[in-house]
Amino acid sequence: MNTIAVVNQKGGCGKTTVSINLASALAHTGKKTLLVDMDSQGHCAVGLAVPEEQIEQSIYDVLINVTRDEELNLDEILWEISENLSLAPSSIDMAAFEQQMSGIVEREQCLKKVLEKVQDKFDYCVIDCPPAVGLATFNALSAATEVIVPVETGYFSLHGLSKQLETLDLLRQRCNHEINVRVLASMYDIRTKMSREILAELRRHFKDRLFETVITFNTKLKEAASLGQPIDEYDPANKGCKNFRALTEELVGEEKALENKLIVDSLSKQLERLATNANDLLEEAGIEQNADKGKIEEKLSDLYGISHSEGAVRFVTLYPRAQSVQIAGDFNNWQPEETVMQKADENGHWQKKIKLPQGKYRYRLVVDGQWQQDPYNSYTEMNPFGDYNSVLEVH
Repeated sequence: MNTIAVVNQKGGCGKTTVSINLASALAHTGKKTLLVDMDSQGHCAVGLAVPEEQIEQSIYDVLINVTRDEELNLDEILWEISENLSLAPSSIDMAAFEQQMSGIVEREQCLKKVLEKVQDKFDYCVIDCPPAVGLATFNALSAATEVIVPVETGYFSLHGLSKQLETLDLLRQRCNHEINVRVLASMYDIRTKMSREILAELRRHFKDRLFETVITFNTKLKEAASLGQPIDEYDPANKGCKNFRALTEELVGEEKALENKLIVDSLSKQLERLATNANDLLEEAGIEQNADKGKIEEKLSDLYGISHSEGAVRFVTLYPRAQSVQIAGDFNNWQPEETVMQKADENGHWQKKIKLPQGKYRYRLVVDGQWQQDPYNSYTEMNPFGDYNSVLEVH
């Protein structure tokens, strides 16, 4: 069974859309396909018209029972979507998965163990990962033979791509696991100069790892999801449907797998070269030039992450789909309800300014109840639970 994890820490890049429609396209070619939703928001079930109130057990129950004497078979929670497509739905319980598995040996291998038992029943497994680096994502990466990183053709998405490389490199170090990584340009709008320029840069610098197929921006894809249908059922003649058919042909025809370390090194070097040629695109994105800062990470740090001003620390992050974002850390006894971030605009920017005395502090973000490290702060330390806390220092 070929297992494909669809991964991106950045929300709003079309991860779930890619997961649902890729799985459906594979199924329409006659491949027995399993779609696994690892995101606590459960959008795969919504996008396939599975009634939430009728989901009695989810992938969470199967994963938790791996560590217990009485295991729950994956077959018991599957929903048959079509002749060749089955869904393992998620639920809000997945938000507590990391806490429930604290201290469990080989907790990052739970999904892999579950899928090994059904590998003879399916040709493909597509895993929709949550938009965060946590135990659920590591489980998906540990089980995967391939990773697809959807990259929205907007400039800030390149920052998200670099974060994926850090995650994959960490997985290689901890699990010695080989994965074939492919980058997929998604939500492409040919009408805008920015999209065209970004796609050209992606093709120039990532040609060996970038899919030839591009998923175009298409209102029919949104309409199909709102009606609980994949695009190949809702409108088979639509361009979006043709995109996913082409993507399926590329995947099925892909035979060569590269070692994960080589991929990480190659893409990291390409990102550095891309940064040096990014000035024109940054201007169009509305970011002022700074002669002392020539790299993308430095430009973005002016907008997201942590900054110090007027004796206070300012936290800024981007979660377009979140309903609430909180901060838990040393400075509030790890009580997230004590430090609630405010939503700054409709684009999903969240911010909070707090005064802190001099010292070193560890913290995590709590996004809709899910604990995770700050994706815009590269300064981290491993905590006693095997995860990573973000770190800041006040001088």
